[in-house]
Parts: sequence; C-alpha cells; structure tokens
Amino acid sequence: MTQSPAPASSAPASPTPGSSTPVSPTTAPPVVFPQSRTCPYDPPPGYDPVRVTGQPLNRVELFDGTEVWMVSGLAEARALLADQRLSSDRERPDFPVFAERLVGIERRRVELLGVDDPEHNAQRRKLIPGFTLKRTAALRPAIQATVDRLLDDMVAQGSPADLVASFALPVPSIVICALLGVPYADHDFFEGASRRLLRGPGKEDVEAARDALDAYLNDLVDRKQAAEPGLPEGLLDDMTGVFDDRDELVNLALILLLAGHETTANMIALGTYTLLEHPEQLARFKAADPAGVSLACEELLRFLSIADGMTRLATEDIDIAGETIRAGEAVVLATSLINRDPAVYAAPDTLDLTRPDRHLAFGFGIHQCLGQNLARAELEIALPALFRRLPGLRLGAPADRIPCKPGDQIQGLAELPVEW
Repeated sequence: MTQSPAPASSAPASPTPGSSTPVSPTTAPPVVFPQSRTCPYDPPPGYDPVRVTGQPLNRVELFDGTEVWMVSGLAEARALLADQRLSSDRERPDFPVFAERLVGIERRRVELLGVDDPEHNAQRRKLIPGFTLKRTAALRPAIQATVDRLLDDMVAQGSPADLVASFALPVPSIVICALLGVPYADHDFFEGASRRLLRGPGKEDVEAARDALDAYLNDLVDRKQAAEPGLPEGLLDDMTGVFDDRDELVNLALILLLAGHETTANMIALGTYTLLEHPEQLARFKAADPAGVSLACEELLRFLSIADGMTRLATEDIDIAGETIRAGEAVVLATSLINRDPAVYAAPDTLDLTRPDRHLAFGFGIHQCLGQNLARAELEIALPALFRRLPGLRLGAPADRIPCKPGDQIQGLAELPVEW
C-alpha cells in the first residue's frame, strides 16, 4: 500500500492478536499512536502489542513522546464518553495533539466538537433541527438524484475512472452544500482547503487553510445577510438567525462543511474497496433488501472505523478497568480497536454484513455525531446504486498499489482507480 510511513514504535515486533499472555498496561512498553494502516480496512499492525495485553486501557505515546491512555474496550469507551470528567475542550493547555503539523492550530477554538457543556449543549440544540431523521428522510430523493446523475456521468465518460474524484467525494460534497446553502460552484476551493487543513503537510499549510476557510465563510455569511440574489438557501441561513456571535457561527459552519463531505467521502470509497476485496460479502450486499443494506452499512462503519482516535483530557481522577486516569492525563479512544473488541464481537476481524448493529463509529454520549443520520442515508443510497449501475465494477490497479491516507488523518483512500 502506498502511504506515508508510520511513526516508529517503541514496542517489539507485532505479535498476532490473542497469541500472548496478558501484560499489565502499566508495564508493557508503549506503542506510538497514531500509526498508519498497512491494509486500508484493518487496524495498524503496530497496535498488536496493545491488543494482546487483553486489557481495555493501555499506555501509548504521541509523536512528541507524551504518554496518554489508549482505550480499546467498547464498554470502557462508552463509560468514558459518557463521563463529564473527561473534557473535549481543545483550548485546555494539556489537550493532546496527534501530529506536529496540527500544533499551530492546537489552541484555536473548535466549536461543538471541542467544547464542553453547557456551551456544547446550547450549540447542539440549535443545530439538531437540521439533522433529524425526518429532515434526512426528506433529503433522500435529492441524494438519490445526485447519485444517479454522477453515475450517469461516469458511464458517459467510460472506464476507467478514479472513484474518489468521480463519485465518492462529489456525492457528500453536493449534499452538504445543498443542506447548508453553500454554493457548490465553490467546491474546488473548499475541498482543497479542507485537504490542506486536515493533511498539511506543514503547520504553515494548516494555518493558512484554516484562515482561508474562515475568510470564505465570513464572506458568505455577509453575502447571505445582504440577501445577495442567486445564493442557495439552507441551514447556514437559519444559523445566522440563532447564533449572535460571528466567530461561533463561522466556526460551526466550518465544522459542518468539513465533516459533511470529508468523512462520508472516505466511507464511500473505502466501503467500495472493502466490498470488492470481499467478493462473498459483495454478492450478499448486491442481493440485500433495504433492511439488509442498512445492516451491511452498519457493519462497514464498524469494520472501517475511519475516525480512529477521539481525544479527551481528564479534569478529575477516574477509576476504570482497574486503572486510574489521573486529572490532567490525556485519553485517546482508538475506534478501530474499540469496534473490534473481542469481548463484544465474535471474529472481530471478519467482515460479516449480517452482524447485529453495535459500534462506536459515530462516538457516544453528548458528542455523538450530529450528522450520523445524513451519513447513513448517503451510504445506504450511494453504495447499492453504484453496484447496480456498474455490476462489473472492479479495482483498476493492484490492491497494494492503491494509496491510502496516513494514520493521523481520517482514514480512507487518496484515490480509487476502478474499471467496469
């Protein structure tokens, strides 16, 4: 797999999960977090020393040598994500940072995702009406029309194609623009700036991208408040009436725009790759009824765990799983391991599209993903339509030659060459 090299780990050579006698999490040598996957849909093999401890909490190191707690047990993750003694406030001086390129914006305020109650609750309550099941159901015909149009374009242009550029990215990008009331004509700008913000490569790139997106959204709010003719209407128009603080409004719009296209684009592309690499499961997916498709998408969300690493900071001592997380210590919740907890899932490393729904792909507790209904709708519409329209779809390059994203980013594929 072509990708950025994983950070060096201080752990010994990776064993097979479950093959070793459990080791105390306080004495096992720490591994580095995050690391890059060698297979796009499996956790990094460098995490195996953590998996074999048999413990739901272990000590790991960040890029700068800072030791933090890694949570890999599902029950413990649920308990901690519901515990308000863990803070999401990115402005706290000891809040963990995953990558050197993010240090430049580490203390910049992150609305919704990076604030605690009561501020978080106040923001979320104002946004919930835009993301209800009813609102999402009303969007399904428009999502289907978008998917069909993009597939028409792919067929017209002919094989081969890059599925990321032709389909996986445009679907959620068009949908979130329509929902927010952002001109899709500007998608090249905000998609490019989003890539630089999330992926760097350097601190200067990240800061410049954040500044550019802030400036764009500030200008768009001004244009909407001036009732400029021709601008699409959407949730951003509603937000200007309920958020008095301009910085809060722009920061929230940025979070919704980023999360609304980046995460789902990765799920569509990586979900397609994974199904193509599991032909028996793909056959089952193609034959599934709507309920079966919904269940299959939940299993893909569990199996892929693209948002791998929620971060928190303890404000008080917390006793859990025989360990004490001290006040001031950082916690990372390794979603790719939590969603493969052997205490919860039989054969956790096996893709099983009939597996009962249970995962933490959208988080848990007060910060559970606000847009999960929309993400599910896009997956449940896009993936079946893709395989119906292109039944002979196959990878256009050897699997180990398809580049995936480094471990300190949202997990996914930089491109996905396909043929049909």
